[in-house]
Amino acid sequence: MSARSRDDGQQRYREIRVTVGFPNAPTVERFVQDRSRYAAIMGPYGSAKTTGVVHRIRAHMVEQEPNSEGIRPSRWLATRTTYKELTSTTMKDVENLFRGCGQMKLGSGMEPPKFLYHWRNPDGTESKGEIIFVALDHIETAIQMIAGFKLTGAWVNEASGTAKAILDTLGKRVGRYPLPTEGGVRCTWKGVLLDTNAMDESHWYYKLAEEDKPRGWTFFRQPGALIEKPGEGRLGKSLWVINSEAENLANVGEDYYLDGLEGIDDDWIRVKLGNEYGFTVDGKPVHPEYVDSVHCLKEPPEVRDAPIFLGQDYGRTPATVVAQFDESQGRTVAIAEFYDEDISAQSYAPELKLWLDRKFKGLPIGGGWGDPAGGDGNQSTDLTPIQIMCDNGIPIEPAPTNDPLLRRGAVRGPLKRMAFDGLPSLFVSPDCRMLRKGLMGGYCYRKLRTVDGHYSEKPDKNEYSHLVEALEYLELGLGESASPRELAPHAQPISPYAIQ
Repeated sequence: MSARSRDDGQQRYREIRVTVGFPNAPTVERFVQDRSRYAAIMGPYGSAKTTGVVHRIRAHMVEQEPNSEGIRPSRWLATRTTYKELTSTTMKDVENLFRGCGQMKLGSGMEPPKFLYHWRNPDGTESKGEIIFVALDHIETAIQMIAGFKLTGAWVNEASGTAKAILDTLGKRVGRYPLPTEGGVRCTWKGVLLDTNAMDESHWYYKLAEEDKPRGWTFFRQPGALIEKPGEGRLGKSLWVINSEAENLANVGEDYYLDGLEGIDDDWIRVKLGNEYGFTVDGKPVHPEYVDSVHCLKEPPEVRDAPIFLGQDYGRTPATVVAQFDESQGRTVAIAEFYDEDISAQSYAPELKLWLDRKFKGLPIGGGWGDPAGGDGNQSTDLTPIQIMCDNGIPIEPAPTNDPLLRRGAVRGPLKRMAFDGLPSLFVSPDCRMLRKGLMGGYCYRKLRTVDGHYSEKPDKNEYSHLVEALEYLELGLGESASPRELAPHAQPISPYAIQ
């Protein structure tokens, strides 16, 4: 800790700069010494990134300008995805690293938990304030609560599981404490700190860190703890070895990363321990037959001079899958996807039609099928989603059935069946990013918090489910089914391009 005197015309105080050393984690040390308004650090498990964030928060508490009473006041907010994670991890990390400098106050009713800190600095001033903890189990409630706080700074613990709306709200609440009218002095530093494991490339964090790179932000990325050697492990799997540049290794030990790797999916290791962007599955996939390396084409397919077919899911998150059928091989190829969020059918249909006309100019629509519930109206309008689609020049009809078993069987069949050339009867273009992630396990049965490890009876409705279900309706419309004899008469193929 270093200090120097400063005279602002009204008072003299010592301006403190805190120095914290992380000799085994140089990236963490750079993060702690950084003073950007927004700073984020991404690293593997056990890399001391969370410890670094707490040390930086403490440094800002010490560096805050003191008021006339010699108090350096600040107020912080810490968030975590669930209340269980907040209490078992985030709050315990704060208690451990602030040991002897404060007291945790558990919340009651609508009052969130708080850590009240207070200590005396070497220059005689005191750092005093609070850290408020908010779980994000219910996003709307959390946003409403956060919007009522006046903060110095905020900490987003494990940003990969946090909605962007939380970050946006926090950005407007920091820098509001202390103020001359509240605490007798302005805040010296204001901002938001984030720590996270790696995540998928569709995540908002990836877009900010790797693409947009906004001003006022600094992103720190630690080396992976493990390095992958593809094909050098048992049964042709990857061999994982310790990265010589791994951080905090002296504290956690090599066994922390190497023990128990057998039986763990390479994708999970790549993301959680290798610190590489990627997609991981936390539940039981609805379509376990899908293997991305088998069913996803290496390159986007050339769009043939042939009809296109549509699969459609409705609701406030409408989604469309576009496919072509290769009659010479008996194969469906999903070539494109289109989707939106929080939008009505009236707004979605013209957007979809414009996109189809631009992307598949001159190609006829051989058929389209959607959720049979799309034929139902609602109290606000007599028009059904299917009618709205048809009125916009998009021929959609109800899928033959909405039976979940038949829908899933309609995709399971071509995933498992070989076409005439010995390759799968269902291919997906690499351009269909969300559809692929849904098939890989983004659309899944959630694992229940039970001793026996059971899964939910119904798949979770999420950002991936809509496109997967659109594909299911499409395949049903083309005649695929686990039990074809149960299909209604209008489910028979209506085109020479449909499966016979």
